Amino acid sequence: MKNFSASAPSALAGAGRLQSIDALRGLVMLFMLLDHVRETFYLHLQVPDPMVVADTPPGLFVPRMLAHLCAPVFVFLTGLSAYLYASRHADAGQARAAASGFLWRRGLFLVLLEVTVINFAWTFQFPPAKVFLQVIWAIGLSMLALSMLVWLPRRALLVLGVVLVAGHNLLDGLHFPAGHLLHAPWAILHDRGWLELAGVQLRTSYPVLPWVGVIALGYGIGPWFGQACDAARRRQLLLVAGVASLLGFALLRTLNVYGDAPWQAGATTLHTVMAWFNVTKYPPSLLFLLLTLGVGLLLLRGFEARAGARWLAPLATLGAAPMFFYVLHLYVLKCMYLAAVAAWGTNQGQLFGLDRLLWLWVISALLAVALYPAVRWFAALKQRRRDLTWLKYL
Repeated sequence: MKNFSASAPSALAGAGRLQSIDALRGLVMLFMLLDHVRETFYLHLQVPDPMVVADTPPGLFVPRMLAHLCAPVFVFLTGLSAYLYASRHADAGQARAAASGFLWRRGLFLVLLEVTVINFAWTFQFPPAKVFLQVIWAIGLSMLALSMLVWLPRRALLVLGVVLVAGHNLLDGLHFPAGHLLHAPWAILHDRGWLELAGVQLRTSYPVLPWVGVIALGYGIGPWFGQACDAARRRQLLLVAGVASLLGFALLRTLNVYGDAPWQAGATTLHTVMAWFNVTKYPPSLLFLLLTLGVGLLLLRGFEARAGARWLAPLATLGAAPMFFYVLHLYVLKCMYLAAVAAWGTNQGQLFGLDRLLWLWVISALLAVALYPAVRWFAALKQRRRDLTWLKYL
């Protein structure tokens, strides 16, 4: 990695945050909210991964595709933000040490948060019979991995990121049965499955190997946001990277040779288009990451070009306190669901559910507006009270 003094982001000298990064993070948080409303009030309309196109109405397919952006963009921006955090130090060694230490502490915190506060928000069971190791777990483990990888030269880090993202699908056929010495580590790294620890079942919903590649790539592009790279050059790099990712997706998807389960023509043109875009998230396939990161890079480029626009401010506010928003909305949604069951009972077997998909968008929009003041307050608190170290972890 080159000397950080030549590539420290200019925005850090001011407010300490880049609006484009926060705005993109805020946008995907809204997509996440939409998906979690679906998972709360439309559980009777299950959407598997990858989706079964013939059985999935467009009204569910579209919000699920939007939600596909969330994890890749968030993990990628986590890596980029780690670079920006480190770049406050002029000395390269100090920068690496600062990044490594913060990533290690934050990663451990996120893993602990996932298995306690966040898992309880989904189940409201204590002690839990099952623990779902989801996106916060994956981000936490990715940060732990990056805390060690930051000591690599930047070029080597980028190469490793590309290898993990592009090559992990070669391992899709590798499985280890329960009881095998490698079953548990492989379930955590690549093969989604169930583990058991002290009588508690653990679901590795987000195998982390490809996510380590994504966070490494985010860290690796950090110099694009430095003083040595002006805004026009940064936008050009983001444009080229985004377009290249989408072209790579289109080529591989059309050829049907590698990177995901093959797609097939559907009964209608709409079903064929849906099948073409229907990519695998668990673990994220190469095509899933080419599509979502390509779109994310272009969105980031667009937000860079519109820096300072008033309409970006609410998105940037949400993106400035993402963990607070994440935890808050989960508990609010769970309480809303329990209140609905208490008021109207279960109308979909053992579940309460809504039939009209319009309500998915209405509830999501109302929740975004209702939660915004609390998130704005917490984001302002983080900016105002930088002396409170613990706030950095939220």
